[in-house]
Amino acid sequence: MPILASFSRLLPGLLATLAISLAAIGLEEVQTLIFGHDWFESLVIAILLGALARSFLPYPDNLRPGVRFASKQVLEAAIVLLGGTVSLGAIQAAGPELVGGIACIVVLAIATGYMIGRALGLPHCLATLVACGNAICGNSAIAATAPVIKAEGEDVAASIAFTAALGIAVVLILPVIGAALGMSAPRYGVMAGLTVYAVPQVLAAASPMGTIAVQVGTLVKLVRVLMLGPVIFALGLLPGNREAGATFGKLVPWFIIGFLVMMTLRSADLIPLGFQAPLKQASGALTIVAMAALGLNVDIRTLAHAGGRVILAATLSLLTLAAMSAGLLQLLAIV
Repeated sequence: MPILASFSRLLPGLLATLAISLAAIGLEEVQTLIFGHDWFESLVIAILLGALARSFLPYPDNLRPGVRFASKQVLEAAIVLLGGTVSLGAIQAAGPELVGGIACIVVLAIATGYMIGRALGLPHCLATLVACGNAICGNSAIAATAPVIKAEGEDVAASIAFTAALGIAVVLILPVIGAALGMSAPRYGVMAGLTVYAVPQVLAAASPMGTIAVQVGTLVKLVRVLMLGPVIFALGLLPGNREAGATFGKLVPWFIIGFLVMMTLRSADLIPLGFQAPLKQASGALTIVAMAALGLNVDIRTLAHAGGRVILAATLSLLTLAAMSAGLLQLLAIV
């Protein structure tokens, strides 16, 4: 049977990515047991383990079909499921002024981050991934953006690895800065929500400033995450990411439409509350598998020459984002 034959071709690569994914999840749990929390998410660990395996272990040809499938179709499915975890209700709660300010900052941060990356000599795709990861939500934004701009595995690996390390540094440094400047809980919460990459990291960064800072930071961060849909939609429409004379279905990849449909269903409360946690877990699990597959396409030795420039681009982009966020605080007179 054709279906069975296709599955047989995919099976070795899928098993390899699954094994790496399980190892990554296990290492994340070990971190939690030893340190009380995880420094590196399993998503990051998966792509690093995959790259290590690809660089220093044999890579049989029979792994390639399954790895290719996991890095593309599995990742696209994860993006669709991710849409079911995002609700537009955060916009109403935040208010039009703050929402408009966040949207402007995300757009400006992507533009300036891209220009910084290009000025430092990063290729187009790598500069785009670093800019989107910095401006929206770190690893998730990078993973969602990669298939839209047809990024290579090396670019995804480099942007995720270095952005993840920078994200941890922000979580550690931001509370110190907030305390030194004597920031109020609401003001600090907005700053944390605008500058920290992932929602769990926002919670970690905002917790030292109290419950109000956590609530405000989470709300601002959720509004920022909502920009992921419009951004990947817009990227899909750019001339460099589409085929000449393509139909609408090719201009806008199916998984972008799926993401937006799922987000709309979630916002209209058409996805039952009991389904939301499983959707988030399934999306996360599929993303880990996809990242393991992307890692298996990467030879670490080819990343060494770009490391310093990626770190510098991400750092400068983050500092620019922080400056914009401080400007928004002043403009909206948040005290």
